[in-house]
Amino acid sequence: MDLFVSGDVYLDIVFTGLRRLPRPGEETWAPGMGSSPGGIANLAVAAARLGLRTGLGAAFSTDAYGEFCRDVLREQGVDLGPSRSFEDWHSPVTVSLAYERDRSMISHAHPAPAGPDGLVGELPAATAAAVSLTGERLPWVRRAARAGTLVFANVGWDDTAAWPAAALDLLEDCHAFLPNAGEAMHYTRTDTPRAALRRLADRVPLAVVTCGAQGALAIDASTGEIVAAPAVPVEALDPTGAGDVFNAGFIAATLWQRPLRERLAFANLVAALSVRHFGGSLSAPGWGDIAAWRAATREEAYDFLDELIPSGDLSRTRRARATIARLPDAA
Repeated sequence: MDLFVSGDVYLDIVFTGLRRLPRPGEETWAPGMGSSPGGIANLAVAAARLGLRTGLGAAFSTDAYGEFCRDVLREQGVDLGPSRSFEDWHSPVTVSLAYERDRSMISHAHPAPAGPDGLVGELPAATAAAVSLTGERLPWVRRAARAGTLVFANVGWDDTAAWPAAALDLLEDCHAFLPNAGEAMHYTRTDTPRAALRRLADRVPLAVVTCGAQGALAIDASTGEIVAAPAVPVEALDPTGAGDVFNAGFIAATLWQRPLRERLAFANLVAALSVRHFGGSLSAPGWGDIAAWRAATREEAYDFLDELIPSGDLSRTRRARATIARLPDAA
């Protein structure tokens, strides 16, 4: 595999076009709705659409939601060999409310069945792996790193507001860390994304801080090179999963051995293209989307795309639908 990812797959139900959130006792109508696999599936599908041979190690329920997510992921070319299905466990679900160019989420889940090393199946051989830091050591991460796998880590929002600095000790087995600006500043006790970036360079060879509409920053700790890349302006419909798509783009460009500036620019681009569509995983762009954007916007900073965009037929990319009742058709 080019990339192995492990984590929880959610059924994402996304409501878009909301004018505001409902107050207690009110009902609000959403002009748009989409359903798709979410959680770690966002990164897996985004990577597969960029051509990476991607494997996913996740627990799936045998309920209708779980089967829907499995069907869509297989259709998108994600290898589910490292995953397992369970009958006595129900699928995690997230409802995402997109409004005012941002989103709020409500989730429900029970802990996923997993083995003592934090995986539900065997650890496959892979050039790279992606993991979300949880505050607990996952033994498979160290095993992967010692086998020569480049481990790329991100982290979720700490709803306890503790932001323990000790959580970053897990980075000792990682090649790169890609938090957003808020997460980075909280964990490093700094006041600016750039200060957080420098602090993170003491812990990991490659640190990246995403800054939303302000773009992203990266530092190569081995050389001291710091790169900033502006965001790509687009009309945003739903930002769900954009951070995961960014990570997939950055990992892909790293495996393609592109310079740091190009890696950051490419990640910004695919993340920006994803927010034009519903949902997380199925909003990720394919090469057809990237080629269309390149044809319409001949920005010099993106000249490197002319080397990356494959030739031939670039088929249409499947998008999220409002229902999960139908089996996926060919994309």
